[in-house]
Amino acid sequence: MEMNQEIDQTHVETGDYNASNIQALEGLEAVRKRPGMYIGSTDMKGLHHLVWEVIDNSVDEYLAGHCSLITLRVLPDNTITVSDDGRGIPTGMHKKLKKSALEVVMTVLHAGGKFDKNTYKVSGGLHGVGVSCVNALSDYLRAEVRREGKLWMQEYSQGKPKGDVRIIGDSDETGTTITFHPDPEIFESIEYKYEILANRMRELSYLNRGLRLVLIDEREPDEKGNFKEEEFFSQGGLNEFLGYLDASRTPLTEQPIHLTTKEDDVEVEVALQYNTSYTENIYSFVNNINTREGGTHVNGFRMAVTREFRQYGKDNGFFKKLKFVPSGEDFREGLTAIVSVKVPEPQFKGQTKGELGNSEVLGIVSRAVGEALGHFLEENPNEARRIMDKVILAATAREAARKAREMVQRKGVLTGGGLPGKLADCSSKNPEESEIFLVEGDSAGGTAKQGRDRNIQAILPLRGKILNVEKALEHKIYENEEIKNIFTALGVRIEEDEEGERILNIDKLRYHKIVIMCDADVDGSHITTLILTFFFRYMRQLVDQGHVFIAAPPLYQVRKGKDFRYCWTEAERREAVEAYSKGGNETNVKVQRYKGLGEMNAEQLWETTMNPDSRILRQVTIDDARESDRTFSMLMGDEVPPRRAFIEANAKYAKVDV
Repeated sequence: MEMNQEIDQTHVETGDYNASNIQALEGLEAVRKRPGMYIGSTDMKGLHHLVWEVIDNSVDEYLAGHCSLITLRVLPDNTITVSDDGRGIPTGMHKKLKKSALEVVMTVLHAGGKFDKNTYKVSGGLHGVGVSCVNALSDYLRAEVRREGKLWMQEYSQGKPKGDVRIIGDSDETGTTITFHPDPEIFESIEYKYEILANRMRELSYLNRGLRLVLIDEREPDEKGNFKEEEFFSQGGLNEFLGYLDASRTPLTEQPIHLTTKEDDVEVEVALQYNTSYTENIYSFVNNINTREGGTHVNGFRMAVTREFRQYGKDNGFFKKLKFVPSGEDFREGLTAIVSVKVPEPQFKGQTKGELGNSEVLGIVSRAVGEALGHFLEENPNEARRIMDKVILAATAREAARKAREMVQRKGVLTGGGLPGKLADCSSKNPEESEIFLVEGDSAGGTAKQGRDRNIQAILPLRGKILNVEKALEHKIYENEEIKNIFTALGVRIEEDEEGERILNIDKLRYHKIVIMCDADVDGSHITTLILTFFFRYMRQLVDQGHVFIAAPPLYQVRKGKDFRYCWTEAERREAVEAYSKGGNETNVKVQRYKGLGEMNAEQLWETTMNPDSRILRQVTIDDARESDRTFSMLMGDEVPPRRAFIEANAKYAKVDV
């Protein structure tokens, strides 16, 4: 049910935007020396952060009421071009610095219109370091501006102008085009991932309804020479976003609860819906920036949800039979929500803007959400009852899970350390150098035990496929023998804080590398996914801190006489066969396909998959928690059609038989 408390005012009327609006605060010197301070890191996340900084500037033009289209192109050499139809960066002379305002914006740190409240009421590019940082960290950047009937241009290398700002033509349009190539000296890799770019542009379309975004990838044309292209446009905003996120879940209400309101220049938009799953998913944004660590807007939202539903439950006698008080977590189980606020002067913790700190936003969001929920509960008693039944089930299950956890953990203590009998532990007691392999099957586990480095490598065989935690109540997971073994072997515990919130205590984590080692076939991939689902839902902290890895056993051994090579890809196999076939018959060459770990002996398993000096380990990271949640829900949930479509699009082994 939609609750529009006030007409949404996305666009803000502003005055002129020219050189006098640009304020310069300091120079650019430190960016290349310490890039991580400005963009977070120099890995894939930092690489893509360059794009976000440029796009955020274009979105800010939309928020100011002057842009309707943003186009992002990835050129064959991973050069990025971002073009918009906004007002165009001012090109007039800056009075203080005696140079073009365009050059000031592109080359001076903390320079931009974001510090002038008359130019941008709200903006995502808060610190004004964005595009100048992109310039400093690019080996080539070209800025083109269309305004005042002219086309202006300036080129740079590593942040330094290659010439003056100059007019290169006429234009009856307005807007800015930034073309840049990330500097290979700075970044670990300069290859952009299409999915990461597409996910962010999709997100921006939902957060800014009416804004059209186009993504074109010119790196790999199809057979007809066409480039991959997608357009993102939303008229439903957060309601459509919610539908996208919960596509593979069953909702409890016919329509999401949706509200937009404004108080003290803070705009609030929230969409929320309950579903039949057991997970809570709250995604938050401030001025279009994803605040992954939450902040005051999320705290205000959670307070309102707990307060309103708790009061409704008390007033209507829902909790009479419960012998305990439902926790805040119980009121949010199966809840998917998006909290988006526009704040004129946001205070973020850290340059990467992960957490909102403005104290006034807590009360504003709490009041707005509380009022909307109050109306919803009063006007929709049947749907309210469905949600309250879900809350009671969650509270009952949480109590059962608490008792099951206590029993498992108490037994572990009473058995003197409580390590699983199947665990072959390492002799080192130093977690930083110790690693544990979660191995598919007793047979492969036995081979791994023989081939390991006993000093630092522990082996825990897992029998069969572990429980699919996506479809199980929490207390059921503690009854599963394999999951109990993982808990006790790792030495971690799930506890509850004073408010009943579930937290993972990893103070006594026994291994800093947790390696999932499964067969390189369909069943092995399924088991890996089951284990990853478990870690994502119940041990997320271990993933976030970089402790979880996936082993990469070879797919082939190519042998000719006494010479042999291991191959991890089809390309490596072809290359090995070709190399061994030179000057001879390709039939002297033998190719063995390893379908399972058990097909290798202990020495082979050690040298290909377990030896720290030669193995390949893939670290499990969460670049996009929202997409990760959506993928796990799709793969491991109840809805079949989305899963079939995903598998058919991504399967390496076979097509799904419809």
